[in-house]
Amino acid sequence: MSTSQSVQHHAPLAAPHRSVSKDFAGVAVIIAIAILGYFVFPDNLALLTRIIGIALLVLSLDLVTGYCGVATLGHAALFGSGAYAAGIVSAHYGVTDPLLMALVGIIGGAVAGLVCGIVILRAHGLPQLVLSIALIHLFHEFANKASSWTGGSDGLSGISADPVFGYFEFDLYGQTAYVFGVCLLVLIFILLRFLVRSPFGMLCRGIKEDPIRIKAMGASPKAALIKMYVISGAVAGVGGALNAISTQVVGLDSLSFTLSAESLVMLVLGGTGSLFGALAGTVIFMLFEDYVSAANPFHWLTMVGVLLIAVVLFAPRGLYGTAANFSKQRREIPR
Repeated sequence: MSTSQSVQHHAPLAAPHRSVSKDFAGVAVIIAIAILGYFVFPDNLALLTRIIGIALLVLSLDLVTGYCGVATLGHAALFGSGAYAAGIVSAHYGVTDPLLMALVGIIGGAVAGLVCGIVILRAHGLPQLVLSIALIHLFHEFANKASSWTGGSDGLSGISADPVFGYFEFDLYGQTAYVFGVCLLVLIFILLRFLVRSPFGMLCRGIKEDPIRIKAMGASPKAALIKMYVISGAVAGVGGALNAISTQVVGLDSLSFTLSAESLVMLVLGGTGSLFGALAGTVIFMLFEDYVSAANPFHWLTMVGVLLIAVVLFAPRGLYGTAANFSKQRREIPR
C-alpha cells in the first residue's frame, strides 16, 4: 500500500479520535469548574444548584432550537412539568427517593415535550413562536387553576427527599443537592454528546439545513423533530426535578414566559448548536445577573441589556461559539 493510500485509509479515524478527546476534555473541564465552584462559593451552593437546573433547561432548548431550528419561546413548559411531576409524587404520594423523583421528572418533561412538539410543529416561523407562547401560558394557567394538586399561586410545598442511596442526606447548606446536580449534569451531557453525533442527531441537523431534501430522501422531518422534542422534554424535566428536590417547593415561576425567554437569551449568549455553548451561556448569564443585581439593585437590568447587545453585535455566534471559531481559525493558519 502506498503512502497516500495509507493516509487516506487512516484519515477518517482521526476525526472521531479528536472528537472523543475533546469530549473527555470537555467533561473534565465541567467537573473541574464544578469542584472549583464548590470551594469558591461554599455559602452559595443553592445558587450553583439552581444554575445546574437551568443549564439542563438550556441544553434541552439547544436540542430543538440549535440543532433542529425550531423556534420556541415556551420551553419552560417542559421544565415546569418535570418540576411539578416530581413535586406532586412526593407531596401527594409519598415518593421521596431522589432518583425516583428525577425519573418521574423525566417522564413528566417527556410527556410535555410530546404535547408541545405535536402542537408547535404544525406551524413554521412566526406562527410557531405564537403557538409556543400560547402553550406556556396554557401550562401556567392550568397549574394555577389545579391548586389542589399544584398549590396554585402559593406554590407546591411538602416536598421531601430521602438521602441519596440511603447515605447522603440533603442538608441545609445544599452540599448534597449540588453534588447530586453535578452528577446528573455530567451524565446527561455525555449522553447528549453521543446523541448529537449519532445518525439521528445528524438527521436533525440536516432537517434544520434543508428539510425538503431530507423529505425527498424518504425520511420524515416531522417525526424526527417530535422525537427530539420528547428527548428535549426529558432533559428539561430532569432540571425541573432537580429544582424541586433541592428547594423542596415548586412555584408558578417554573412555568413562566420569563424563564422561557431568559433560557433563549442564555443559549444565544453562549452560542446555539453547541452543548458547551449552552452551558457557558447559562453560567455567564446567571452569575452576571446575580452579581450586578446585588451590586446595583436599581439598574442591573440595564447592565444585562448592555451585555446582550454587545454580544449580539460583536460576537454573533455567542461567546463560546465565537471563541471556538477564533481558535479553529488560529489552528488552520499555516506556520
